[in-house]
Order: sequence, then structure tokens, then C-alpha cells
Amino acid sequence: MGKILIIGAGGVGTVVAHKAAQNPAVFTEIMLASRTKAKCDAIAAAVGGNRIKTAQVDADNVGELVELMNSFKPDLVINVALPYQDLTIMDACLECGVNYLDTANYEPRDEAKFEYKWQWAYRDKFEKAGLTAILGCGFDPGVTSVFTAYAAKHHFDEMHYLDIVDCNAGDHGKAFATNFNPEINIREVTQKGRYWENGKWVTTEPHEIHKPLTYPCIGPKESYVIYHEELESLVKNYPTLKRARFWMTFGQEYLTHLRVIQNIGMARIDPILYNGVEIVPIQFLKAVLPDPGELGENYTGETSIGCRIRGIKDGKERTYYIYNNCSHQAAYRETGAQGVSYTTGVPATVGAMMFMQGLWKKQGVFNVEEFDPDPFLSELAKQGLPWTELFDVDLEV
Repeated sequence: MGKILIIGAGGVGTVVAHKAAQNPAVFTEIMLASRTKAKCDAIAAAVGGNRIKTAQVDADNVGELVELMNSFKPDLVINVALPYQDLTIMDACLECGVNYLDTANYEPRDEAKFEYKWQWAYRDKFEKAGLTAILGCGFDPGVTSVFTAYAAKHHFDEMHYLDIVDCNAGDHGKAFATNFNPEINIREVTQKGRYWENGKWVTTEPHEIHKPLTYPCIGPKESYVIYHEELESLVKNYPTLKRARFWMTFGQEYLTHLRVIQNIGMARIDPILYNGVEIVPIQFLKAVLPDPGELGENYTGETSIGCRIRGIKDGKERTYYIYNNCSHQAAYRETGAQGVSYTTGVPATVGAMMFMQGLWKKQGVFNVEEFDPDPFLSELAKQGLPWTELFDVDLEV
């Protein structure tokens, strides 16, 4: 049905490339581009069949992006590069008349701040250009937001309490490693917690609120309230929510390493001078930590991510839990990437399918919960991420 340009050749880009190649009726031509063309070539070779073209591009450089887009002429860009690069890619899309999809909201390099305001500011530009921009189409944000939209459409008259729960019960055998880009991951989990309650944001110290939650097929895992970007759009789009929180599991060893990294200054995002050279400590740390894209081979266990919702249906209180479990080993066998990359890359591909098929196509900038959840969730199950619904259960939160 059309041509896609995938920008980013990490673990998520690997999954998107594999899944897009599996759907030739939808994605007639695929190009994979990143700063390092050799990474793209390796992914294209692993996919095989000459399905994927490759290119080198600096996603920080609007001029290079424009040149590539004008040369390949994609219908849609799938941005799985770094969140710092969202705005340059959106600028290039506007200049070239190309539609846009990403998996994580923009954040500035010099501040660990996750906020949609920068991308929401592009609404008028995309609308006037007759283009679609789909924001946050990974798993969380992404599927969790679509789960919420599905619950609102089918199971609730009013949703009052939303708890997004994210458990990675996998074991990669490393002393310390992050499941996606270390720089982004560490910035995300070390900031202060934040959740929505009674019409305002409540801020907590990092990992201050925690308790064990029970995850399907996994069991109880200590879970911590952190801030996650989809909360910002969900409380805006579902104003009946009295409280909305995001929980993530962390092992004690991981938290210990994280505290040491912070205490010795390696989590700093401001530049320092070392031997006359300016370096950013967290970027140096990223260079010496294991590459998340290479964790898959020995990764065991599974992830479990979902939404626990309480609200009203037909005048009665109802509880509802919708979730997906994903095996790291199964993800690796299919795509060569571990489960965290798989659960982000598959929804990005499905979102792109929704756009190509004309099901998610509106002029402007939209978060995923603003589209019809039904065709997305139907396709998500077919593409490798089946989901389960539980009604009137103990939500534990």
C-alpha cells in the first residue's frame, strides 16, 4: 500500500524492519536509515530477500533528513531513533510532505523532562499540511493507551482509576544492563515520580511509592510508581479519571547499581571537561554498558504489561485488567531482538499498518488513544502480541 522510512537501527528498529518485511501487501517498499549504515545493512541481511533498502542519515540534521526523504519519497516515517531527534524528524516531514509516527515523546538533551508540549505545538502545522503525526506508538506509551481507549469504548461509562503496570521478569545474565537505550532509560527511571490525582499532579521522590503486585504467569514483583509520558495525554483525553499512575518493576540489584551510578556522578547529563575534552558522563556510561540490542540471545523469562482500571458501567462499579505477556526467547527467535524491543517495535509496525490502511489517518498531531482501538488491537494479536482481559478481579492498587 505504500513506502515507509524507518529511522533508527537499534533493537526496536530491528523489530520494525522484520515485522514490516513480513507484511509486503501493506509495506511495498522499506528503507532503514541510521547514523551507522553498517547496522542497517546487518539488519537488512538478517531479514533477507532484498526487502529492505538502507541509507546513512544524521537524524539531528534536518537537511540530511530532507535529502533522504526527497530521494526515497516515503508515505510514512517511523521514528525509532532517540527522543532528542523527534522535532528534527518532524520538521523534515513537514518540509517534504511526509506523515510521521514515533514511539516516545520529545525530550531536550540538556534536561530529563518528558512532556508532549513540544510535539503538540506542531498540531496546526501538520493539519495545514494535510499530514498525520501519530505520537507514542510503542507499548507504553502506545498499547497501554490503546488498551485504555478500548476499555473506555467497550467496558466503562466512566473510568475513575487507571494503573498502568509494567513488569519485566526477564534475566539477561548481566550484572547491570538496560533494556533500551541506557541514556534514555537511566534518565527516565531516576527522575522524580509523578501521578495524577483529583485534578492535579502529585510529585514524589524517585521510587518513594512501591508495593508488590502480582503479574500473570510471573507472580509478585516489587513495583514502583514512576512518571511515564502517556499519563499526560490520557488524563487529558479521559477527564473522568480521578487518579492515574504508572508502575514499573525493578530488582534490588538493578536499583543498587542505579544508586551507585547516581552517587558517583555517572548519571549526569551536563558536560564535564576530561583531559581537555568535553564529555557527558551518562553518554560515556552508555558506551561501556551492554548494548540492549545484543541482550536477546541469552535472555530468558517474559514481560507483562497492562492496564488495571476501576470505574462505572451501567451504574455499577467494575474492575478490569487488560494485559499482554511476551517471551524474550520467542521474540529473539523471530526477530533477533529481546522482548522489550519486540513489545515496542510490533506496535509501531501495527500503527503504521493502521495508517497505511486508512484506519488511523487524520490531519494533525494525535496520541494513539485518539484513534479507534479496535482494528489496532485485532492486528496486534495477529502480529505477535496477543492480549487478555480479566473482569471484576482484585486490582491490588
